[in-house]
Amino acid sequence: MAAPTPGGDRALVLFSGGQDSTVALAWALQRFSGVETVGFDYGQRHRIELEARLTIRDKLPALATAYAERLGPDHLLDLTTLGNISDTALTSESEIAFAESGLPTTFVPGRNLIFLSFAAALAYRRDCRHIVLGVCETDYSGYPDCRDDTIKAMQVALGLGLDRRLVLHTPLMWRDKAQTFALARRLGGQPLLDLVVEDTHSCYLGDRSRRHAWGYGCGHCPACDLRSKGFAAFEAAPGDSGPNYDD
Repeated sequence: MAAPTPGGDRALVLFSGGQDSTVALAWALQRFSGVETVGFDYGQRHRIELEARLTIRDKLPALATAYAERLGPDHLLDLTTLGNISDTALTSESEIAFAESGLPTTFVPGRNLIFLSFAAALAYRRDCRHIVLGVCETDYSGYPDCRDDTIKAMQVALGLGLDRRLVLHTPLMWRDKAQTFALARRLGGQPLLDLVVEDTHSCYLGDRSRRHAWGYGCGHCPACDLRSKGFAAFEAAPGDSGPNYDD
């Protein structure tokens, strides 16, 4: 397990209860002396991820002593106004498809920008100089607010607006889903991988009634499709060939 960064740096992790944010949380717990989590209730069409957050946080400390020592408070912010102004498949019962813009109807405009703004305000108050999020440009649904350029621009804007240097970490940015599964196993061995498979939730429809090799979900929405293909590729070539973030 990597030693914490010098100076007792503290981090705030955007934690949804999904596969990516859980692996990002484990990554942060290996690098920072104190780690807090923040989640957002934005009027999403199902509550499964919000429930998964609590389950994962309850189970993580038992996986490693450092997890138990470094995992700090959780914060859940009410951003239901975002859901009220959004007309998307994640905030209503509308069909999951591709819109005329070419983006999937699951795209919630401005979601990550808003999340990061609130997270930065919380990080400022909690004296966390690092913010970690599990966004990815390599294997994703095409959301523009998950792109590396967007996150870099937000880091500059938040630093200027708060007059404090904040570092945004995206350890999964250049990893596909197979490499994310592999990273989970490299970070925490089989116990962490099992936790990711069994307890994280990514299905857009909130389906926990069907258990697959890669976890629970409907099996056909875009999130399930990415996850199932990624797990199959991980099993076929389980070595972690992604970038090395241990340095």
